[in-house]
Amino acid sequence: MFTARSTRFLGRKFLHSSAFRHNNHNQLWLAAAGVSTMAVVAWQTNPDSYYNSILSPTLYRTSCDIISAGTPIKEAATGILFPQLCNGMFFAGCGVRVKYGFVKVYAVATYVDPVALGAVKHSPAAVEEALLDPTYPRTIKIILNRNLSSEKFTAAIVEALQPRMMGVDLDKLEAFQKLMPPVELIPGAEVEMTIRGDTLLFKNPTGGVGTIHSLTLTKALCDVYYGKQCVSPGHKEQVLAGIAKL
Repeated sequence: MFTARSTRFLGRKFLHSSAFRHNNHNQLWLAAAGVSTMAVVAWQTNPDSYYNSILSPTLYRTSCDIISAGTPIKEAATGILFPQLCNGMFFAGCGVRVKYGFVKVYAVATYVDPVALGAVKHSPAAVEEALLDPTYPRTIKIILNRNLSSEKFTAAIVEALQPRMMGVDLDKLEAFQKLMPPVELIPGAEVEMTIRGDTLLFKNPTGGVGTIHSLTLTKALCDVYYGKQCVSPGHKEQVLAGIAKL
């Protein structure tokens, strides 16, 4: 059985090996492990420093628990904890989705690539504009706070998406609903929606993954969570503040 210490030792041996350091596919390996653009740049600039940093017991750079540490961030209204990294992207902020004025349905967090936002992060107006642009990659991570059927969960998102799509690509909404299996969602169930341009990568609570290609859909989803009439104003406010600090 491997302990955390032995795993770090073996990992360090592998990462310092000539086979790894001189392999032409190192960057692809890092990307496959979920490492962000910023991390790849760090690796290219100073490999020795990067190898040490990703093996540190107090830091982690991937979302796949090969290396996992750091202090989770608590969403204030629900007490739900979010990891510092998700899909190779960095935590920017979180909030709660409230229905009927008092029902805390789920906590939601946004993860971004700081390098992609580097040119705009010092201007709140530019950051807000970037959040509405799906070409800036991000992951929206949702953690349920109460029991809810998957049908009701997806129906609520579709209800928010449909008017924002203005009659275009509405068949994608049916495809979106099919990405969620018919199960009862319980507190702690997780959903991840990763936006990259016209591509939505959807990970449902059972671990199933599916994709939809529609710029209309990804733009609408950005507006649902970051627009003027977003579903969680507190989440948007925290994300705007968090990006400026990354």
